[in-house]
Amino acid sequence: MRIAEISSPEIRQQSSHNLHHCLISQLDSLIKQTENHHSPNNLSTLSSDLKQTLTQLTQLAPFPNNSLKLQLWKLAYRLWNSCVDLSNAASISRSSSADEHIAILRHVAADLLSLAADVSGVPSPAIKSASFYYKTGLIWHNLRKFDLASICFEKATEIVSKLDIKKISDWGEKKMILDINIARSRTAWEVLDRKIAINLLNRAKCLLFGSFEHYKALANQFLMFGKSILSKHDTASLNDALKLMNEALDLCEKGLDEVRTREEISELKDLKFKTLRFISAVHLQKGEYESVIKCVRVLREGSFGNGGEGGDHHASLPVLAMKAWLGLGRYSEAEKELRDMVVIKGVPETIWVSAVEAYFQAAGTAGAETAKGVFLGLLGRCHVSAKSAVRVAHRVVGDDGDGVSAGAAKVRAKVVAELVSDERVLALFAGDAAAKERTTMHAVLWNCASNHFRVKDYEMSAEMFEKSMLYLPFDLENRNLRAKSFRVLCLCYLGLSQLDRAQEYIIEAEKLEPNIGSAFLKFKVLLQKKDHKNAINQILAMTICLDFTTDFLSLSAHEAVACCALPVAVAALSNLLNFYTSGPSMPSMPTTEVVVLRTLVTILTQEPGNESEILKYVKRAHTRASELGPDYFFGKEEAGRREQNWFAVMSWNFGTKCGKEKNYELCVDFLRFASEFFGGLVDGKVEENSVMVCKSLILTVSAMIALENQKQTALEDTEVKQAVELLERSEKILTSLSPGSMESELYFMYTFTAYDIQGRLNNPESQQLLVKKFASSKACTPKNLLQIGLAASQGPRSNPQVATFALNESLSALLSCPSPDYQNVALTVRKLIAVASIHRGETDDDVVHSMYKQAHRIMVGLKEGEYPSEEGKWLAMTAWNRAAVPVRLGQIELARKWMNAGVEIAGKVVGMETYRACMEDFISSFENKCHEHKNHTSESRPQMVL
Repeated sequence: MRIAEISSPEIRQQSSHNLHHCLISQLDSLIKQTENHHSPNNLSTLSSDLKQTLTQLTQLAPFPNNSLKLQLWKLAYRLWNSCVDLSNAASISRSSSADEHIAILRHVAADLLSLAADVSGVPSPAIKSASFYYKTGLIWHNLRKFDLASICFEKATEIVSKLDIKKISDWGEKKMILDINIARSRTAWEVLDRKIAINLLNRAKCLLFGSFEHYKALANQFLMFGKSILSKHDTASLNDALKLMNEALDLCEKGLDEVRTREEISELKDLKFKTLRFISAVHLQKGEYESVIKCVRVLREGSFGNGGEGGDHHASLPVLAMKAWLGLGRYSEAEKELRDMVVIKGVPETIWVSAVEAYFQAAGTAGAETAKGVFLGLLGRCHVSAKSAVRVAHRVVGDDGDGVSAGAAKVRAKVVAELVSDERVLALFAGDAAAKERTTMHAVLWNCASNHFRVKDYEMSAEMFEKSMLYLPFDLENRNLRAKSFRVLCLCYLGLSQLDRAQEYIIEAEKLEPNIGSAFLKFKVLLQKKDHKNAINQILAMTICLDFTTDFLSLSAHEAVACCALPVAVAALSNLLNFYTSGPSMPSMPTTEVVVLRTLVTILTQEPGNESEILKYVKRAHTRASELGPDYFFGKEEAGRREQNWFAVMSWNFGTKCGKEKNYELCVDFLRFASEFFGGLVDGKVEENSVMVCKSLILTVSAMIALENQKQTALEDTEVKQAVELLERSEKILTSLSPGSMESELYFMYTFTAYDIQGRLNNPESQQLLVKKFASSKACTPKNLLQIGLAASQGPRSNPQVATFALNESLSALLSCPSPDYQNVALTVRKLIAVASIHRGETDDDVVHSMYKQAHRIMVGLKEGEYPSEEGKWLAMTAWNRAAVPVRLGQIELARKWMNAGVEIAGKVVGMETYRACMEDFISSFENKCHEHKNHTSESRPQMVL
């Protein structure tokens, strides 16, 4: 147990008394600080301390001691009065930041009164406490702290709900009880709790106490809620708005039974009229046009309820009636309402302008003349000044954000165009006295024309721009404005494709004010007229204008691309490029140099045959990147990598394209630049970029070799040296690549190309090393080795050692396959025989014979036609024919060896049955003669050729 729990009652009472005294002292001290706080700022600490002390004091409630309650009561009033002073200071200094802290202090004062509860000697303490909460709630409501406002109003409601209302005699206190309910309802409405809000208003019907003021306040709140719903333009909620407004109307009727003075009658009557006008507006939005007409008739007659003498003549009634007649399709009645407005004095300008607008929006083009007649009638009746005419014209034309349809806007513009060109209206703006209004009218018409220009209604726009020029004096001061008008008129007629008229206007503009704007528009006209030569000349003319900026070259390029005038676009961008190298005097550029180059290349790619021009700009990009540094030229991080990659890919694509088209000269350059661009990329795809660099380097050398063959001129020593350097770079990349990322075709391309270049350097050892290294790699295929073998076996720089090695390796690989390609096997065997025959001569006959024997072993067991028959016949006949010389020279054993080889192979070839029979007959005859003439042989066999 705690000490306090085992203490005697006297000790506990004394301890509680001491704690009360301590907290009261703290409150008194804090409130003194508030009273001495002359500035409304920096109240956060003070309000926080007061709330904390109040919380501690609340834990000790209730207080049996009346003197303690009275102390709390006095402290609350002191704090409240201090808040009043602080609020006044905050309003003078316009300090909104302190409002919330002052509201917290007021809330603390209200809680203090509530904590004190009933105090003897204070009249109506509950009403006063509720009043504090009510006023604090209003402040929180204004600060849009609706949760705190709701708390205050609910506490005020709880306090007054315990009172016997019948015993309250003071009308102010009764009014406050009603006001608490209404305020609570308003707060609920703000947090979208509409059901509670309306329920609270219905509860408030029991708190009217027969007072005119009470009826008026409650009716007005019902009307405010109805107007709030109506302002949201939510069709689904119109019935709710109508219900609320009918409640307001009903309260007005009942309130008229309680009125005592003429002033009260007038006030409630005005509220009734206002409510019924809004009810008419609701019916209008719902499309219940008959109900609108009935409401207007009742308002005009004033024949409803008590105090209904005299009708309502509000300026909105003819507008409501006119719109309702328009909704019913009865245009004659609508026109009558519109014309009647002309004779009604005091109709606000906004009202009859709205009526005119609504009429010709509904009636369409057919009602435009009527609308204009009413318009001019109003001007004539009112004897309007130039200022009024400007205001009227502006109202009818409207603003860009009015949300009217394009058709309605056009009708309105036509009406205003006829109005402002009327002699009576123009006369209002004559003289220096109307200079300001003339300028304003010009602005109204100009803005209207601009709005139509934005929606591409160039015909209406041109008309309005021309009408605006009626309000421009022919003086030096307005020379620039006239030139500007001619320029926009040029644009309008460009949009209408009336190019000759557009050219006339721009010539007039140049006479008044020669500047870059006029020069650019002239360029646009020439472009539209497809006069590309003069358009390009006009680009040069623009660059010498005093107010020229490089943005116009960029715009010219965009215009030229839009007109499919690609040569003009190229000329504009080429001129723009010149400014990037102008040194310290370089002007502000519309975009980066790399973007200009990329755009130029993109434009050039749209037409064939521009490869040389494309290469020129690719070369410039590479040169500028080298001069300025990649980060400066291409840009940093991801954006720069994308730009560099774009040039790399584009160079690669054009390099391969030129290669396919056998334009090897351009192919060499494109691929070389591709290797440079890919080599400069540093990102997450390092290996992928390295592969592309390697491909580009190898294909560059391949293209150089292809170009040599195409021109039939040997590579110069410098070119060979350059090829060696490129291949050395590619070799370093190949060795650095992981086995998985290395393409087999890439390694073969390198080997094949490097073999060729090493042959030019007369370096057979290096060639042999290259091929052997390739043959031992996983990238090697039998076809690759066959291709190398074929290349090494022929040409002026043949290498029999490499050829023999490559062909033998190819043959071994081919035969080790599960399904050998016997076409390639036969080709390899033939080439091996040819290489051995040519380079070994007849000195190594056993080697050649072993190849024929190997071919025979290959053919054994094959299906018919599996080994190419032509190759089989070639083997059989060449083997047979090799016996010819030994036969002549009497080399019987050698002759027998080759004849037997020929017969064996012929036996495996389909279609050689006849040849084989002849061969066997010859061998039999040859053996007989050998037997007869053992010591000499002079007979030779005939040559058998397929």
